[in-house]
Amino acid sequence: MASKSHFHARSNSLPSRPHPLILQCNEHLERLRSSNETSSSSSSSLLNNKLQGLQDLHQCVESLVHLPLTQEALLHKPQESWVDELLDGSLRLLDVCTVAKDSLLHTKECMRELQSTMRRRRGEDVEITNEAKKFLASRKVVKKAIFKALGNLKANAKRANFSSNIKDQQSVALVIGLLKDVEVVTLSIFESMLNFISGSTQAKPSNSWSLVSKLIHTKKPSCAQVADGSEFSQLDAALQFSVLHMTSNADNINNLQNHLEKLESCIQDLEEGLESLFRCLIKIRVAILNVLNH
Repeated sequence: MASKSHFHARSNSLPSRPHPLILQCNEHLERLRSSNETSSSSSSSLLNNKLQGLQDLHQCVESLVHLPLTQEALLHKPQESWVDELLDGSLRLLDVCTVAKDSLLHTKECMRELQSTMRRRRGEDVEITNEAKKFLASRKVVKKAIFKALGNLKANAKRANFSSNIKDQQSVALVIGLLKDVEVVTLSIFESMLNFISGSTQAKPSNSWSLVSKLIHTKKPSCAQVADGSEFSQLDAALQFSVLHMTSNADNINNLQNHLEKLESCIQDLEEGLESLFRCLIKIRVAILNVLNH
């Protein structure tokens, strides 16, 4: 009898057909969740696809924020705490996106210095080895920033999973829950990307953010793992080999150049995707603030 009453209350409070934008957002969410759950490893092409999926999702969210239904939800008094969390969440997304962008930029700048040295010096030259050491040192700085960001994600993990805690099934809660689900999925994909940029050989991301602790305590990958790793880990391994054996002969230079070209192309694609997504995140945050300050 209680379940019938509950069903009756839901049927009165929810529209018989959700707004098409809500359905569209849910479709994007399901595709991204499925991609995260089924992919056993990350690759540059897979990450680019996920980035494109995130752009599509957040463009849909941007349109959703402008709907009267969403604006009503944001201004609904009992939901004020959730709106505060939405704004906090938007800052989390912008922060972690900025870390990813900065990591790519820093790596690209160091790559250009290494490429410049390799073009000036042909054959065996200790300067190339020294530049390789500088690049590896800069990568340590990048990884430290990434590990810190991943640690922050772990610390905020409990605050990120909100929609399951919303008991009210009114349309107001439906919209708020959807926006929080968007944050959770986006953070999960950012986690995968930061692992990828750091050169980690971690498997697929976990909804509980367990990869963060695993990443921080991970051991050095084996040669076989590096061979199948990201463009970042492959270049790291090639440079470590060069430094270890103090060799900059023609074969080694060609090998390094090939890895640099692959990584350069990878970084360009990721940068373009992140920049587009960053603009979407800014627009959504501004739209929410405009509604609240209207």
